Amino acid sequence: MTITEFIKSDVKAVLQAEGQLPYKLTLGAMSEHYKVSLTPVRHAVDELVEEGVIRRKDNGRLEAQPEVLEGVKLETPRADATEHKLYDAIREDVIARSLKQDTEYLREQATAEQYGAGRTVVRQIFSRLAGAGLIEHVPRCGWRVHPFSEQDMHNYLDIREMLELKALDLARGHFTDEELQQLLKANRPATGAAQSELDFDLHDYWIKRCGNRYIEEFFERYSPFYNALFNYAVIDEKVKREMAREHCDIVECLLAKDWKGARKALSAHIREQREAVSRMIAFLNEKQSA
Repeated sequence: MTITEFIKSDVKAVLQAEGQLPYKLTLGAMSEHYKVSLTPVRHAVDELVEEGVIRRKDNGRLEAQPEVLEGVKLETPRADATEHKLYDAIREDVIARSLKQDTEYLREQATAEQYGAGRTVVRQIFSRLAGAGLIEHVPRCGWRVHPFSEQDMHNYLDIREMLELKALDLARGHFTDEELQQLLKANRPATGAAQSELDFDLHDYWIKRCGNRYIEEFFERYSPFYNALFNYAVIDEKVKREMAREHCDIVECLLAKDWKGARKALSAHIREQREAVSRMIAFLNEKQSA
């Protein structure tokens, strides 16, 4: 069970039992309650809104709908930290293979033995990675890693910049100051020896609100693979601090209703991803030769 799924299950269970939540129904309050970043909270809330458990009012505020859960049999929420760690370890290995152009097939049994895990769990993880576009299943052969192509990355970023700027324009009327302030808090470039805070899924905020299904389908289909690479590219505090600062520039412009400035900041941020991946490849090459 992912963190998002756990939050969803817990919200439903509490609403069904108590009729109300023990915290204010905002992204920030939920993030503090569950001790997680805003990303899984935002995903959980979006899914709960789709299911009718939570209603998003015209002013952007959230309202619980406990009556929807009357008579519904719910699963007991649980969190499996061990499986999360195994998923992260296998995912990191897959990304490294992709960047190295490793075409060797992944085998479920061999991977299970390598990590000391059950084959069923490994198969489930492979299925999740396939859903993210990192690998694909080839019958009677195994699982093939999606090889990284620098030219494909450049082509993707060209289209991504154009479509994401359009999404930002279309979603303009659906932003709320409260949500934008929470996004600002989730992206904090640190100073000195402190660690920066970075919300990797900031871009989903306007993509999910743009109202154009073709733009949404493009990112659903192609972005998981490249997002995994870009997130993996944040290899040190310096890079993380730069990205957090770029995120803040975008959000601050949105809060100020400076649409032109927001587009300029977003465009510069997307173009910086080329350099981030180049740094990541150089880092991996150095690590491999050391």
